[in-house]
Amino acid sequence: QVQLVESGGGLVQPGGSLRLSCVVSGSIFSPNGMAWYRQAPGKQREWVAVVTPNGQKAYPDSVNGRFTASRDNVTNTAYLQMSSLKHDDTAVYYCSIQQYWGQGTQVTVSS
Repeated sequence: QVQLVESGGGLVQPGGSLRLSCVVSGSIFSPNGMAWYRQAPGKQREWVAVVTPNGQKAYPDSVNGRFTASRDNVTNTAYLQMSSLKHDDTAVYYCSIQQYWGQGTQVTVSS
């Protein structure tokens, strides 16, 4: 059974940093891309990062240069390093692989 368990969210001041983690159980991690999404209150879910099995990455303009996705194919863990955080980055963040989703972790950027 595939499970995605996220951690690392919390409260951070504007300009601060956080690192999210997503541990994937099962054998699907290595051959598949990992994606990160977020959903703010009253808004649609938004894609924020993807990292392919061989480590290639892509980001939308809204986070490019501030967020860095990575993965460890030994520990089946994906990471999202977020820097220079803004109020608009406040959302629940989700990791996803194929049709599977993590439970979400809240990130709040506030002074």
